[in-house]
Amino acid sequence: MGPPLHAAGGPPSDPPEFPQVLGQPRPLWMLFMTEFWERFAFYGMRWALTLYIVAQFFDGNPAGEAPAGRLYGAYLALVYAGAIFGGYVADKLIGYQRSILLGAVIMAAGLFMVALPNETIFKFGLATIIVGTGLFKPIISTLVGKLYTAGDERRDSGFTIFYMGINAGAFIAPILTGILADKVFGTPDMPAYRVVFMTAGVGMLISLVWFWFGRHQLKGVGLPTLGNEGMGKVLMVAIGALVAIPVFYFLLSIPAKSLQWFVLMPMFIALCGLLLIEGVKNGGVARNKVIAMLIIFLFNIVFWMFFEQAGSSFNFLADKIVDRQFGGWEFPVGWFQSVNSIAIITLAPLVAWTWIRLGRANPSIPRKFGLGIIFNGLAFLLLMFALSSLVDPQSMKIPFWTLFSVYVIQSIGELCLSPIGLSMVTKLAPLRLVGFGMGGWFLSTGIGNNLSGLFAAEASGEGGMTTASALSAYTQGFWILMACGVVLFLIAPLVQKLMAGVK
Repeated sequence: MGPPLHAAGGPPSDPPEFPQVLGQPRPLWMLFMTEFWERFAFYGMRWALTLYIVAQFFDGNPAGEAPAGRLYGAYLALVYAGAIFGGYVADKLIGYQRSILLGAVIMAAGLFMVALPNETIFKFGLATIIVGTGLFKPIISTLVGKLYTAGDERRDSGFTIFYMGINAGAFIAPILTGILADKVFGTPDMPAYRVVFMTAGVGMLISLVWFWFGRHQLKGVGLPTLGNEGMGKVLMVAIGALVAIPVFYFLLSIPAKSLQWFVLMPMFIALCGLLLIEGVKNGGVARNKVIAMLIIFLFNIVFWMFFEQAGSSFNFLADKIVDRQFGGWEFPVGWFQSVNSIAIITLAPLVAWTWIRLGRANPSIPRKFGLGIIFNGLAFLLLMFALSSLVDPQSMKIPFWTLFSVYVIQSIGELCLSPIGLSMVTKLAPLRLVGFGMGGWFLSTGIGNNLSGLFAAEASGEGGMTTASALSAYTQGFWILMACGVVLFLIAPLVQKLMAGVK
């Protein structure tokens, strides 16, 4: 047994000596597969969500696309908002291992609930998934970090391997669930979307079982702190989770605009206010760092507002306006969701090599964020071109390669922006409120996701997506993204100055 462990807020302690597998601590590979199956579950159901809502609760009427997009955006926003509380529960109450196990049980229950063809149960299922994800997702990443000492040179490569697990699960899930929905249990004309959710539920159960039997490898890492070993706190958190589910159900049921202005924005403003007050207390340098971080948060909202069309309006675009025919075979709609993952796996080493190759010319953090937003904008420019100039006059559809390329271009933007986000927060947030800084990052992403649902509703219009409605919305998206990207690129020197040397 290694030395006693601590909560995240306590004094640091070194992890025990772990057996090595391929140069990394053995538990990393167990956590890799646990996360693989959790991401399989999450992304396995993601591609089908909006399509299922229209098919099941609107009898296939295209008028259901706009409310489906708004519900999808609200769901993703609350997933991120719920993650804010997961860290506190794991740190202060039940420990990391129990938080992951409890979260996995709750998520699996939610995934099977959304498969039931009842709208109320469906929304309660989404609310259950939100609560389970909050207990699971932010915690397992933290547990990976606890396998290494602060100065361990293997830490970055360990997180890279773990990140590959995330993308491998996200890559395989839409393909497998798409085959089950279209070929095995349904047809391309009548996909069996409920099978998608049940398959995702099975994936989550595999994740639960994998961690249950593999957690002994952690040698006590992530167990509850001294005084919290009993099951009383676990029961308390479980009851709290059950109470939280109806709260999230209510938040999913209110209009997305009300969620935005009366729930998410007040939370975000309060978090930013606390961070700014703490920064001012700590002097000019700390204040400036917080201001720089808050500026990045605002641009982060814009990025995710348009990036997350992948699970909403792009689905309807693929279903109705993209030519997916290859001879006698039709490319499944869900498979587009795998393009992002394979692009990330393929391009991540190239982007990392590019930053190293640039040396002293390596762009600053705000300029990388600006590049991420600009690449996102270029993806929308391609859609503008396709919808205005490449529509086949007979089929009224755009070529397959255009949407495929959009996902790839967006993935380049994600690689410029997303990997440095959490790292940036740890460097810029006041030391006493790093957790709140992380909360601000998650919340800004969540606000962007909720806005993505509102934007997706605009792309679909009142009567369902048409070439005209998509072109109008995506043109607007292009100009917003390019304007924000250029502005951030121009003010980058000022933002970098506020960062006081942080790179």
